Amino acid sequence: MIEKANEVLEFAELKMEDAVTHLQEELKTYRAGKANPEVFASVIVNYYGAATPLPQMSNITTPDAKTMLIQPWDKSMIHAIEKAIMDANLGFTPQNNGEVIRINVPALTEERRRELVKRAKGEGENAKVAIRNARRDAMDQLKKLQKDGLPEDIEKDDEEKVQKFTDKYVKRVDEVLDAKEKDIMTV
Repeated sequence: MIEKANEVLEFAELKMEDAVTHLQEELKTYRAGKANPEVFASVIVNYYGAATPLPQMSNITTPDAKTMLIQPWDKSMIHAIEKAIMDANLGFTPQNNGEVIRINVPALTEERRRELVKRAKGEGENAKVAIRNARRDAMDQLKKLQKDGLPEDIEKDDEEKVQKFTDKYVKRVDEVLDAKEKDIMTV
């Protein structure tokens, strides 16, 4: 029984860690007014009939804080890449010279910054909901284990551990959001 309770704790912590990791990955794609190649992670290009993520078919570099260069490995794909960037609606206007695509990163307006912060907080709330769901599931499983013979004092101790995990990961979500908000709002 105690092994099962430990498994419940491990699984709950893993789910909470996954929620924070997912939030961090999601926020990487938010453009904060600085050149960041991560914004192209979700851009899908039609590469000879196959839907291919842009980073898998080109080098994306940032020669300075306001410019990104996309150098496709197959030069014939420049127009398809340009179209995919426009279709992704990232707020960029690609310029190509036949060899590379140059992206000038425009400064974000105050309104756009606030909108991005609001979206980031929405993602953070989703992460917190996932953490609370993991807590609820763990608590339910611990109560069920107690009915099946787990000593009550162990069940109560484990519930406290689950609550500590929850508090720890909610705090991490808040820290990630605070850092991203600061990044977005810095001009």
